[in-house]
Amino acid sequence: MLETIESVNAWLNNYVWGTPMIVLLIGTGILLTVVTGAAQFRYLWRALREVLGNLTRSGGGEGSVRPFQAVATALASTVGVGNIAGVATAIFLGGPGALFWLWVSGLLGMCTKYAEIVVALHYRERDANGTMRGGAMYVLKKGLGLPWLGGIFALLTALAAFGIGNMVQANSVADALHATFGLPQSATGIVLVVLTGAVILGGIRRIGQVTQLLVPFMALLYLGGGIVILLMHASKLPDAFALVFDSAFSGTAAAGGFAGSTIAMALRYGIARGLFSNEAGLGSAPMVHAAADTNHPVRQGLYGIFEVFVDTLLICTVTGLVILVTDSWTTGSTGAALSVRAFETGLPGTWGDIIVTGGLILFAFSTVIGWSYYGETGAVYLFGAKAAVPYRIAWLVFIYLGAVGSLHLIWDVADTLNGLMAIPNLIGVLFSIPLLLRLQKEFFTRPAS
Repeated sequence: MLETIESVNAWLNNYVWGTPMIVLLIGTGILLTVVTGAAQFRYLWRALREVLGNLTRSGGGEGSVRPFQAVATALASTVGVGNIAGVATAIFLGGPGALFWLWVSGLLGMCTKYAEIVVALHYRERDANGTMRGGAMYVLKKGLGLPWLGGIFALLTALAAFGIGNMVQANSVADALHATFGLPQSATGIVLVVLTGAVILGGIRRIGQVTQLLVPFMALLYLGGGIVILLMHASKLPDAFALVFDSAFSGTAAAGGFAGSTIAMALRYGIARGLFSNEAGLGSAPMVHAAADTNHPVRQGLYGIFEVFVDTLLICTVTGLVILVTDSWTTGSTGAALSVRAFETGLPGTWGDIIVTGGLILFAFSTVIGWSYYGETGAVYLFGAKAAVPYRIAWLVFIYLGAVGSLHLIWDVADTLNGLMAIPNLIGVLFSIPLLLRLQKEFFTRPAS
């Protein structure tokens, strides 16, 4: 029975995370870029000023958390293992050219994330407990009159969250601490349950309060270490960039232990890892952005542009360049091991290992916190506000199971469900383009916007 489930899921996963889905997500990004007048480029500076200039201010509207707390929680969910292991895997499988296509996916993803957040905020509503809720399920129900499709998205979210945002992350932390310090997985599981419970049992307000401090710290720690390495290897940066651009269009032959690549592989793995990292088009981040205290949907949409900019164009780029300038990509290592090797090579002593291991732990823990709210929102849509607390308790149980277990089938199925979230989400976004354009025009033409 298990073998049958595994084979069926593997077949389905090839489509969910394969070429058809990549074409759908990239095609949507291109379409939205055209119809919005390249909003991610035109309003990038405005987005940076909006976020960095209002870190502690409310947005002047209805919502459960401040605008920056919403984007911090969204970043807590997207900045995860994919930024460390995912980028390394893309370069290992697709060659240095994968980094170029990762940038392409990030640039297009900035517009997709902007659009889905704007639409989600327009249709948000307050639940019976007073928490502002929104996301693709509410867009499909209230905007398109398809509550059943909204229910499918909510179910996919509630189930996928236990794997992608919970067990995978807990297991990564437990393995990292066991390998580095010899800490038993069971002890890590207990600590994670206690720390996570102290945050998520307080609801979205407490999650926002924690992530607004945790996310900047972990991002600066990781980026700081990476930038130091790049400065130490500054003379190699021109060659690294030349290698990225050349490999993106010509492919890269095998070198040493490196698996080799073609143009198609560079494109596929670069785009796929970029989309997996920033989650643009999957419909996850709009659920927490919808809880933001903001006076206009487009204003919060600008935070989505900032979110993908940080996740993909900053953190993923630093990871990729560190791997290239230290020549670690030719060693045959892959995944997190490749990133660790690159940072160890670039920084003296054990600093490289500490930064990558510490980053991995913090990134994974922040993802556990952020995704708990996504899954909870799906459960609330399906069963009402009364489902919030039971879902949080179940979340804590699965953290421990993820830390001590090796449930690969559950993780694989959750990965497939996570990818399937994109289909109903993109239906909601694409059919809401007229609304998106109306709100965009309204925001940018009104006085003192």
